[in-house]
Amino acid sequence: MSYETILYNQDEGVLTITLNRPDVLNAFNSVMGRELLDALKKAERDPEARCVVITGAGRAFSSGEDLKARQAEGITEFGPTLRDRYNPIVLRIRNMDKPVLGSINGVAAGAGCSLALACDLRIASEKARFIEVFVRVGLVPDSGSSFFLPRLVGLGKALEMAFLGDEVGAEEALRLGLVNRMVPAEELETATRELALRLAKGPTKAIGLAKRAMNRALTMDLEDLMEYEAYGQEVAGASADYQEGVAAFSEKRPANFTGK
Repeated sequence: MSYETILYNQDEGVLTITLNRPDVLNAFNSVMGRELLDALKKAERDPEARCVVITGAGRAFSSGEDLKARQAEGITEFGPTLRDRYNPIVLRIRNMDKPVLGSINGVAAGAGCSLALACDLRIASEKARFIEVFVRVGLVPDSGSSFFLPRLVGLGKALEMAFLGDEVGAEEALRLGLVNRMVPAEELETATRELALRLAKGPTKAIGLAKRAMNRALTMDLEDLMEYEAYGQEVAGASADYQEGVAAFSEKRPANFTGK
């Protein structure tokens, strides 16, 4: 599938998906939604893609739903849009046994904010802004924001963002734990690349198992979670990466992980 609204680039185990509608701040129309979902499916199946980066072209990450395109397409109901477009994208990111890194280069608003929150890790430019903009047009947070936001910043701050729709700048986002790292705008691409390569060269089988456990930890009790951890450790302990990690430790050399 060739893409009109995203860029898809793979290099050294890092697959970068760039939202590419900069003239509308990478707002989502139906085409970009379908293309992003297809790209994520490809990334999940591709054994050469060991880390996935999602970012935006131009000065925005994503401003959310393209309301003008929505009107032009005659779309009036929100339920089908969420069930057919955004929800599958978010679930694909969360269920992918690979690290997904959000490189937040500018504004992330509405569904664009939700997309950023769905990523495993977030590295932000100092110019990044996060806005739960839904309330400004009489809507409610969607695409997973109601799930991720209170778990990242706490219920009180999440409700404040949802009720008021005020922007959260990069420095505050870092303080709140909304992002993992913040860098100067001119350093974002390099810093993203360095972090993505580190993830791609890591024991990605173990990383995938850790991601599964962390996802389950959000809804499981302690006893059930510890049993799931035991299962995950059995799988990891039978992996080639574990054998390589032990050998590298014994031989005092860097490990050469393969994700197997």
